[in-house]
Amino acid sequence: MKNGKTGTIGITITIIVLIIIIILSNIGTERMDIMKNGVTKIFMPAQNAFVFIKNKITGNEQEISDIEKLKEENQKLREENTKLKQEERELEILKSENNTLKEYLNLKNKYGNYNTIPAYLIEKSYSNYEKVIVINVGEKDGIKINMPVISESGLVGHIISVTQSTAKVQTILDTASNVSSGISTSNQSILIKGIQGNNKQVKATSIPAESTLMPGDTVVTSGLGGIYPKGILIGTIKEVINTKNEMDRYSYIDAATNFNKLSTVLVIAGNQE
Repeated sequence: MKNGKTGTIGITITIIVLIIIIILSNIGTERMDIMKNGVTKIFMPAQNAFVFIKNKITGNEQEISDIEKLKEENQKLREENTKLKQEERELEILKSENNTLKEYLNLKNKYGNYNTIPAYLIEKSYSNYEKVIVINVGEKDGIKINMPVISESGLVGHIISVTQSTAKVQTILDTASNVSSGISTSNQSILIKGIQGNNKQVKATSIPAESTLMPGDTVVTSGLGGIYPKGILIGTIKEVINTKNEMDRYSYIDAATNFNKLSTVLVIAGNQE
């Protein structure tokens, strides 16, 4: 539309100039030169304005065309970026699944003398007192109450309730948890309990007076109590607290399992026959 208007204006000006030239052709040479100069002076600004407007319109059209191309290119880049993000996400999922399978394999190899059921955490509830997790296996997978739960590093806890497809695990960090344990340097047993508000350590109590505990000693399950098999690593002694009454002394134990990063576990369903 703009090009049509511009062309009409140009044609009109051209016709007027031609008419004037024809009129002037009948006038004397000197007068004609004078008139031509006058006409040129009169119409030159109009011609310049016309050329400016034409160039301006052409330039705007080019700019609009360039903007449209940039929009198209930006849209393509956005689509490519979205596709790359999706591919990156898929790779991360595959990497996570691969790591989970590796963890299961390591657990299976480490505890090959047990019948085990692999699982992963779907919920975690760590409060000052209660320290429980929920795993993605249940009755349909053969899970039963009191079955021990372990990680690649050591003991996690035991099953306290079961649904058809999930199970709740009371961890050894729970203040209501009691695990009969033994020390690597002694045949005598001690009792392991959770510590209020602590997600990394457990507490050893009921230490026999004749037992010698030292920082760095390993603590394992004793096999007593009917829940945990013997020899599963619980942690290492961090500090021994002596009291006036030797029977009241206790120690802090660094848990072998990193409960803050725990994601995959094995449920012990029994010994291999």
